[in-house]
Amino acid sequence: MVLTKHFTLSCHTFLLTNLFASTALIIILFSNGSEGALGNNIQECHNHKESAATTWSMPFIRLGNKRYYVGQYFKANWYRSHQFCVSHGMRLASIESKDENVGLEKHINEIGLGHEHFWTSGTDQAEEGSFVWFGNGKPITFTNWNAGEPNNFKYENGEEEHCLELWNRDGKGLKWNDTPCSFETYFVCEI
Repeated sequence: MVLTKHFTLSCHTFLLTNLFASTALIIILFSNGSEGALGNNIQECHNHKESAATTWSMPFIRLGNKRYYVGQYFKANWYRSHQFCVSHGMRLASIESKDENVGLEKHINEIGLGHEHFWTSGTDQAEEGSFVWFGNGKPITFTNWNAGEPNNFKYENGEEEHCLELWNRDGKGLKWNDTPCSFETYFVCEI
């Protein structure tokens, strides 16, 4: 089965084709009508006649001095989400203020995904109960935990909760929750 989704970003139109739910190919149609391709490994765009300085863009939102990319086209565990962000010159988001948290929540709700889960770079994998932002190495100072979180719940398979997600668990907005890093969900990158 082949699933296709079109979306428009700045002056470029992208076509995302997901083959067998595991291989993603993005076709880029540049403003001059030429096209290029990005697959699992970023490849040099072929048939591209514009100057080398021409680049394509991702759908970023600017909040304060950061730009965010909401990874909404596939779900991944925390490690693969981190890998995706890094391989595209970003890092998993580190939410360091109430304004930043509110802005991200507003944007996620505006794109109709306020009911979903989103990885951030928060983790206590190094020391249980001491959450840090893996993306920038800073300890977490501002918090927005759901009631009773973080709780490091232990699952039947022995897995514990060490990674921080945004989740609207009880209809009170996107709050923070610790959850197993192996869970697959959407994610937020920043630059």
